[in-house]
Amino acid sequence: MTPLLFADITVFVLSLLVGFEVISKVPATLHTPLMSGANAIHGVVIVGVMLIAANTTTPVGYGLLLLAAAFAAMNVAGGYIVTDRMLAMFKARPAEQGVRS
Repeated sequence: MTPLLFADITVFVLSLLVGFEVISKVPATLHTPLMSGANAIHGVVIVGVMLIAANTTTPVGYGLLLLAAAFAAMNVAGGYIVTDRMLAMFKARPAEQGVRS
């Protein structure tokens, strides 16, 4: 195993452990707002796709870029949709007409 591969695997495993610890401490009432914001922030992945696309020359590379761009776009759009639905829950409802008290 090369030292660079070992370092990459170490960083990946440590990020998994830290991510699990951070997310497991989030109360249920804050989970949806936190995740919708995190999904929207993941638009950085789209920037990464564009940067890597400049250096890709193989069909497999283009296929992986397409897959990464599609997942990143779905993640960003999903984050905004969840946030919109969440904020809609806090809007005042119009007064219902014809309701007797």
